[in-house]
Amino acid sequence: MQTTAHAVKTQNKPSSRDLSAAGLRAFFNIARDWGLNTEEQMVLLGTPGRSTFFKWKSAPESADLKRDTLERLSYLLGIYKALQVLLPATTAADAWVKKPNAAPLFGGKRALDRMLGGNVADLLAVRQYLDARRGGWA
Repeated sequence: MQTTAHAVKTQNKPSSRDLSAAGLRAFFNIARDWGLNTEEQMVLLGTPGRSTFFKWKSAPESADLKRDTLERLSYLLGIYKALQVLLPATTAADAWVKKPNAAPLFGGKRALDRMLGGNVADLLAVRQYLDARRGGWA
C-alpha cells in the first residue's frame, strides 16, 4: 500500500521541467510589463549564456532550470505579486521597480538597481521589503 501512496504523491508533484516552463513564461510576461531590456532580464535570471537565454525565451517548455534560477524566479514572482497587492493600479505596480526609492534598502536608487546586483540575496531583500510593507513579515 505504501508504494501506491508514494506513486500517487509523486504523480501530483510537478516536474522540474513543468516548473521551469511555467516560471519562465511568467517571468517573460513580467519583464514585458516592467519594460526590461535583454541585459536586465539576463541578470535577473542569473546571467545565463545568451544562446541559453534566447532558447528559454523562444521555447520555455524545453528548459530544465537549475535550483538557483528557479529560486530567482520564485522571488521575482513574489515581488510582482506583492506589487499588485500594494499598488492595485497595474501601471503604478509595474512602474514601481524603475522609480527612485528613498527607503534605506534602496538609498534613493530604483528597486530594479538593487535587483540587478546579480545576487539571489538582492532579490530576496526586495521581496522581504515588499512583504513587510504588506504586513506579511519584517
